[in-house]
Amino acid sequence: MTDFLPAPAPGFDQPIAVLKHCHDKIRQQLATLQNLLTHLPRHGADAAAQQAAQAVQKYFNKAAHVHHADEEIDLLPMLDATATGTDLETVRRLRPEILQQHQQMDEAWHVLDRQLDKIASGSAGELSADAVNTFVSMYTAHMETEEGHIAPMAKRLFNPAQMAVLGESMRRRRGIDSPAADGNSGGGGSGGNGGANGGSPAAGGIALADLRMDYGRASLSEDDTLADPVAQFGKWFDEAMKAQVNEPNAMSVATVGSDGKPSSRIVLIKQFDVRGFTWYTNYESLKGRQLAENPHAAILFFWPELERQVRIEGRVERTSAAESDTYFYSRPVKSQLAAIASMQSAPIGSRADMEANYAAVERAVAAGVAEGVADGQQGTRDPAAGGGKPQRPAHWGGYRLVPERIEFWQGRASRFHDRIVYTLQADGSWSRGRIQP
Repeated sequence: MTDFLPAPAPGFDQPIAVLKHCHDKIRQQLATLQNLLTHLPRHGADAAAQQAAQAVQKYFNKAAHVHHADEEIDLLPMLDATATGTDLETVRRLRPEILQQHQQMDEAWHVLDRQLDKIASGSAGELSADAVNTFVSMYTAHMETEEGHIAPMAKRLFNPAQMAVLGESMRRRRGIDSPAADGNSGGGGSGGNGGANGGSPAAGGIALADLRMDYGRASLSEDDTLADPVAQFGKWFDEAMKAQVNEPNAMSVATVGSDGKPSSRIVLIKQFDVRGFTWYTNYESLKGRQLAENPHAAILFFWPELERQVRIEGRVERTSAAESDTYFYSRPVKSQLAAIASMQSAPIGSRADMEANYAAVERAVAAGVAEGVADGQQGTRDPAAGGGKPQRPAHWGGYRLVPERIEFWQGRASRFHDRIVYTLQADGSWSRGRIQP
């Protein structure tokens, strides 16, 4: 009898098998979509159709995005950092295709999702055969590419340590506790007495002043660094990628407004080159307003796994409209809608109000109208749709920090760290020197 029981899902110690298991789940949902095409003309949006629509929506609105993130954030960058020769050529040929397919499938799903909403609620029983067949064909071809090239390559190239890093990242992304974690791993509650040294308590009653670790993975000398600091940053960034640092593209951006009060937040870098370091955001946010008042900022990358940080200071300029368009339209459709619907940093009454703003923009896009409406108290937003697709709003785009000072910090034992600083000269060249820790 046990031969007929479904096989258990693989664990995260087998990350490639988990990704294949996700593909199997996707195929099941695609089959359900196709079954709905024959069910609805006969039975309409009955209870079975509603349940099926809800199941498909639940998967593609949540699990599928997590699966895509596994590939975009972990699997493909790890392969790019590990592969050589013809393998590397294959990865670099397929990686942009896979990312583009993710975006195209997200756009195709957006059409189906609206139709399934009505079926799930029982208010309508129509599902476009063309939309379903297009979506199924796109996903099927996409999975065949990954299973024919990407997955076998990962199984062949990744060592056990890399597989462990990949599996752990996938597990965390799903919010699943580590099997090794238990209730005795050091957690006191929010209260507790101070430590022996009178410092503020941390987990388990340890004083914050006693929390320290010594560094010793590497050193950094003037001879270790390249003449150009942006090239040196690229070298360190590549090493962070190869080391599977958690979110190596995350950086703190610190700004100061005309009132002299600083503010900082974490954003993701989207590009760096000789022109500077680029990220995208809402121009009307707090950082946008502060940059309008004071166009200077500092960004910080911290890669604890390598005991490194990079501090970059300089003036900030907006990217061109063409650059902002290129990045905006490369984002998933729902991220585009969120950028239109949100007045970043502005107060709002509740999460429900935020969801209402998003829904209003989504309806505007679906209707192909010229403008989308956000919160009534905030007035009319920038154009939300044109031809049924979101349009980049004027209040959203890129910033580029043009560096004037770049510091590379390498942790060393006894807090006697290495710090190499590049400073931009009047003639456009860079000076390089050591400063004390």
